[in-house]
Amino acid sequence: MIYPIYVYGMPVLRKVCEDITPDYPGLSKVIENMYATMDHADGVGLAAPQIGKSIRLVVVDLDVLSSDFPEYKGFRKVFINPHIIEFFDEETSTQEEGCLSVPQISESVTRPTKIRVKYQDVDFNEHEEIVEGFLARCMQHEFDHLDGILFVDRISPMRKTMIRGKLSAMLKGKVRTHYKIKTVK
Repeated sequence: MIYPIYVYGMPVLRKVCEDITPDYPGLSKVIENMYATMDHADGVGLAAPQIGKSIRLVVVDLDVLSSDFPEYKGFRKVFINPHIIEFFDEETSTQEEGCLSVPQISESVTRPTKIRVKYQDVDFNEHEEIVEGFLARCMQHEFDHLDGILFVDRISPMRKTMIRGKLSAMLKGKVRTHYKIKTVK
């Protein structure tokens, strides 16, 4: 099943999500459908709030980038109850980011290049690791969704002013995508 992706302005995108337990109803089906939705929308990551669920769940597929990043060949992973527990701020990187929930907008975002994360896998085994590079950026972007933060919250005030019209249009439901969406209006 392909879920509609919730777009900028939908209240669920601003909620802090709850951790889940192994008995979460239909979890394996939700994960399967999140992958299908992300793949259909040509995304590399999708967080549960983007499909209207206020739970700490993220799917990531970096295999699609493996021609530029060979280290991500076959990388397709589920993160359950993820949290960033440390930012290593000594080195940052500024790169363009976009988001399926903020379609047709991409902006430069500065983030640490290295983070420490903890999460559970599909079997609810605990993991804690240090992550660097593009995966660290991707995790920060997706995990932000779980705390009610969008990438446009992390851009300069001047850039935010410059895209205000596009964001206002989204709030009025005036946005086109090649994937199913759910808007406020």
